[in-house]
Amino acid sequence: MKLLVIEDEDKLGEYLRGGLTQEGFVVDLVRDGVDGLHQASEGAYDLVLLDGVLPGIDGLAVLAALRQQDHTRTLPVLMLTARAEVEDRVRGLQAGADDYLVKPFAFSELVARIQALLRRASATPVAEATVLKLADLEVDLLRRKAHRAGQRLDLTPKEFSLLTLLLRRQGQVLSRTELAEQVWDMNFDSGTNVVEVAVRRLRTKLDRPFDAPLLHTVRGMGYVLETREA
Repeated sequence: MKLLVIEDEDKLGEYLRGGLTQEGFVVDLVRDGVDGLHQASEGAYDLVLLDGVLPGIDGLAVLAALRQQDHTRTLPVLMLTARAEVEDRVRGLQAGADDYLVKPFAFSELVARIQALLRRASATPVAEATVLKLADLEVDLLRRKAHRAGQRLDLTPKEFSLLTLLLRRQGQVLSRTELAEQVWDMNFDSGTNVVEVAVRRLRTKLDRPFDAPLLHTVRGMGYVLETREA
């Protein structure tokens, strides 16, 4: 699942991005309303975490703009704000927020609310599929479980995020730079082998026990998840 966090507090934003990534989500972070609205409008996200007070455009204005666009009208939005008054919560919900969480909050509650919104969204006819498949590989995004040929794959959160990204983009070659930015949220350093190590470990679990490999290396370009004829 891919989340967008729109939060101008640097420490909180990094905390949310790091924690949610560890939970298995792919997370993008922007720090003002203008960039947040653009990112939410252009990117394919499963849910947006939206701060109520933002530079450029405030959270309610971002929310109102999203609800006026056909392709983001039903995008789940969870508002995060320091405004605890009932009137503020009502205003946010009336503007189109799907849920409302007042700062400070427990991270476990945030994750539970995100999961509840994603389950609710998956029950609607227009929701994006929450189970991704390729050949005999099946990944359940909500339950964060992966199976191949009926066998459970014991993946770490990073391995799950890596597999999910490759599966969403199956057939497309993804570079080490893109994988590092999307899964580890890091500027790519040619001196690090974090991507290669993670791919090698994922391949051991995903391909080694089975006849047909799905994760392939494209020399000089990156990695691709796809079926190939023997």
